[in-house]
Amino acid sequence: MKKYDNIESKPEVMFGKPVIKDTRITVEQILRKLSGGMTAEEIIKDHPHLRQEDIFAAQEFAADYLAAEEIAFA
Repeated sequence: MKKYDNIESKPEVMFGKPVIKDTRITVEQILRKLSGGMTAEEIIKDHPHLRQEDIFAAQEFAADYLAAEEIAFA
């Protein structure tokens, strides 16, 4: 499995969901904000401790997760 420097998952943090390292901001939260039309700059403005690289890392993590997922068509 690929290692992501900016992403971590710990059972005691957000129930083990993937988060930006050393935060409680989940990959899911970032993706939902982006899909809702927010820009990376707007997300960073809401969460000043995030960096552009964190936003990219969340997108990369999600893309890699989906690429490895098995899909069954009915």
